[in-house]
Amino acid sequence: MMEKIKLTSEELGLISLFQRISGATSKDCIIDNKMNRIIFVVNKGEMGLAIGRGGHAIKTVEKLIGKPVELVEYSEDPKEFLSNAINIKRINDVRLTEKLDGTKIGVIVVDQKDKGAAVGKGGKNAEKVRLLAKRYFQIENIHIITQ
Repeated sequence: MMEKIKLTSEELGLISLFQRISGATSKDCIIDNKMNRIIFVVNKGEMGLAIGRGGHAIKTVEKLIGKPVELVEYSEDPKEFLSNAINIKRINDVRLTEKLDGTKIGVIVVDQKDKGAAVGKGGKNAEKVRLLAKRYFQIENIHIITQ
C-alpha cells in the first residue's frame, strides 16, 4: 500500500503546505489534473482538523494553490476507505470481488436517489474512488450500482 506510492516533489510540497495550515496529517496527495483538483488523504480521525472551523483550513489551502481541494479519511479497511472516498451519507453496501485472473473489482451499492451524488458531476466522485481504490488496494475497477 503506502510503501508502493511514490510522491513527487510537488505533491510533497502540497502536503507540507496542507499540514502547516490545517494541523492535520496527510498520508497522500494526488494532483488530479483531469478533474482539476487536489485530493488529500488524511489520517483517520483528523477530518475535522483538516477542514478547520467553518471550513477555514480547507478554504485557505484552496486559495493558496488555486484549485479545489477534496479530502478523504484514510482507513486500512478497503470497504471503509471506499465509503469515505465516495463521500455520501448513505451507502447500502460495498462489495469486493476477486476474479479468477486475480483482478479485484469493487461494487458500491447506493439508493437510486443517491446515485447522482455518488457518481458526482461529470463522474468526478466515481473517478476519485477509482483512482484511490487502484492506488491503495490494487482494485482495478469500481462500479456504482443502485439497489
